[in-house]
Amino acid sequence: MPALRRSIVQEGRSGPWPHTFPFDPTYGRTRDDLLALPPPEDEPADFDAFWRATYAENEALPLRYSLHAVPYPDPAVTAYRVTFDCWGQAHSGAWLLEPSHGGASLGCVIGHGYGGREDFQPGDWCLNSASDRDVARIFPVARGFHISPHDGIPHNDAGRHVLHGIEHRDTYVLRGCVAEQWTCSRILLERHPHLANRLVYAGGSFGGGIGALMLPWCDRFVGAKLGVPTFGHHPIRLRSPCQGSGERVRQYAASHPEVSEVLAYYDAATSARRIRIPIAVSAALFDPGVPPPGQFAVANALAGEVQLTILSHGHFQHPETASEGPRHELAAGRFLRRVAESV
Repeated sequence: MPALRRSIVQEGRSGPWPHTFPFDPTYGRTRDDLLALPPPEDEPADFDAFWRATYAENEALPLRYSLHAVPYPDPAVTAYRVTFDCWGQAHSGAWLLEPSHGGASLGCVIGHGYGGREDFQPGDWCLNSASDRDVARIFPVARGFHISPHDGIPHNDAGRHVLHGIEHRDTYVLRGCVAEQWTCSRILLERHPHLANRLVYAGGSFGGGIGALMLPWCDRFVGAKLGVPTFGHHPIRLRSPCQGSGERVRQYAASHPEVSEVLAYYDAATSARRIRIPIAVSAALFDPGVPPPGQFAVANALAGEVQLTILSHGHFQHPETASEGPRHELAAGRFLRRVAESV
């Protein structure tokens, strides 16, 4: 990626941060090490074919969804619970917010973290202001979480969810989670066809990684925000102890090394090499939940315009840096509006 296409717009300090983790959440990497980290070299020869086929299968499904009005405190916004059919014979759910006056000027599909999404989360709106009433937002809920129960998939259990179907690339649960984002973009544009060139994506952690896997194959999006994305550079992740879902995968791979062949199809950094739309991305120097090398591998691989925020830490709280996240959200929101308005 040409250096001039990546700008660092915000940079947190590297610590050190006191902690009690039994491992180093920097993984011994300096800022410069992380900024130079390339994507993995184990890219499957049919990576593109696999994902293009998945996208085509999902697009071939009739668009079937239903809306159920739900209360919302702001009369300028109308809210719905959405149920929709999706790839893999799934019946998934989403939340939908639309301007009550009907004058949406921007559309946004918003992914969630690996805790799921029980209801609306205003702080995860990407544009991050209740005054953004001109934005039509849809919030997919990944199969297996909250309003998206699915037979056979562990319900509201990220540690078990991340291992579901991992034995084969065709059955891994993340494949369907990616497809849900595509379907939700179809729903949003079916309801607001005038937003065909004004649709963006936003997601953090799990949602950041799913976004990186989803974006290359769908031309409906004009820009995106990927926050501290997971699923990046699995060869490094499988050597990096951490907390949460990533540790469950690492432990599983220790006794099932053949799973690395499956994970190669779900590497967010490999996928990011194919993303050419403008991206606002954040990556953390210290993160016990998502190892920083994976985050930076995604950010470094992006092939288009990149607005990079380097955070002091992710999945970790420290009072000295409480303003970092809100400042990134504000900058990312402005970035996405600019991108959409320039199309």
